[in-house]
Amino acid sequence: MIPYKDDNPIHIIPFGTVLIIALNMLVFVMQLLSGEDSRSIVYSYGAIPHNIISFSSSQPIHPALTIFTSMFMHGGLFHLAWNMLYFWIFGNNIEERLGHMRFMLFYLFCGVMAALSHALISPNSDIPMIGASGAVSGMLGGYVLLFPTARIHTIVLLGFYITVVKIPALIVIGFWAIIQVVSGLISQGNAAQGGIAFFAHVGGFVAGLFTIKLWQLRRFNKW
Repeated sequence: MIPYKDDNPIHIIPFGTVLIIALNMLVFVMQLLSGEDSRSIVYSYGAIPHNIISFSSSQPIHPALTIFTSMFMHGGLFHLAWNMLYFWIFGNNIEERLGHMRFMLFYLFCGVMAALSHALISPNSDIPMIGASGAVSGMLGGYVLLFPTARIHTIVLLGFYITVVKIPALIVIGFWAIIQVVSGLISQGNAAQGGIAFFAHVGGFVAGLFTIKLWQLRRFNKW
């Protein structure tokens, strides 16, 4: 299933959503134009679990700061496009509920929780984690709690047959969450080889799901 939009209109200009997407795109362009090889950049500014847990590394910035730099870096155009597609679909409605500033703080909070979840699951890993997936997963967690019945336009592939259906957010995101948990459990035996940090996705999702109501307790005006 590939979601591409929802039937959940917004009544604001989602400045925060647009700004975060723009920052992710800008950082990706900077990665491409840096002149350094991609591996060097990733190991310099990616979130390395061992370094985060031990608070020591030879990286050019403090390990705690790599949690933030890593969530704006991506390993390729597809990685970036996929994350930003999900973020656009599910993020702007969260922004309307929280207000611009609180929404951006919520995004960063979910990204931090995602990185810490991955670090706690793989505390000895020296493989850096990059990408906005953990923070975006937090948007999905918040969305499914606030808008479970919203209809998501979804491309469904059935062999050679392709169709578009409208599926409730609870089913689309619930299916996604199950895949993350199962994939994370399966991948644990291959953690040392790298790949997708599924438990970062789970950590971000849980953070968004269980804290979104707290972020709404004292709503700012939408500024």
